[in-house]
Amino acid sequence: MNYEAVIKRWIECDSLRMDALSTAAEMQLPDWCLAAGFVRNLVWDKLHDYSLPTALNDIDLIYFDPSDVSAERDREIESKLTDRLPILWSVKNQARMHQRNNDNPYTSTLDAMSYWVEIETAVGATLSESGEIALLSPFGFEPLFEYTITLNDKRPKPQEFEKRITSKRWLEIWPKLRVRT
Repeated sequence: MNYEAVIKRWIECDSLRMDALSTAAEMQLPDWCLAAGFVRNLVWDKLHDYSLPTALNDIDLIYFDPSDVSAERDREIESKLTDRLPILWSVKNQARMHQRNNDNPYTSTLDAMSYWVEIETAVGATLSESGEIALLSPFGFEPLFEYTITLNDKRPKPQEFEKRITSKRWLEIWPKLRVRT
């Protein structure tokens, strides 16, 4: 199965996700994508045969721009995005996130995603200049289809992993999932 093609087709059929991608593209940020629950939740919903998508807590827009790593810039971008599409946005420049995570500096959005706690969360979608959906993931797309929540070897902190699973209620929302450490 071509997992990437399947995900793209599912995104194309989701009007909120397409609106969010178009709105994010208007920001013209470097090395950007909509990630985390944006793609992960959609795939898990489809695997569980949900007729309606589960609600997104927010839409995570990540980008990589070492020229301005201020949190204030992210808040300004969130405000602009909310003006264009009134939903909750979470914007994070990955060029500064290594500091919060006590990692070496990241080199790109994809590199930053390779440090995320769960590998299934590290999938993003963006729009090319021609308007085509492009996907990126440091771990590929197949793990999303394996009904798993997998601890990333770069984040060997089982307590953080378990806390995220519990606080986000993933096993309640998507009961076919199983935890893989």
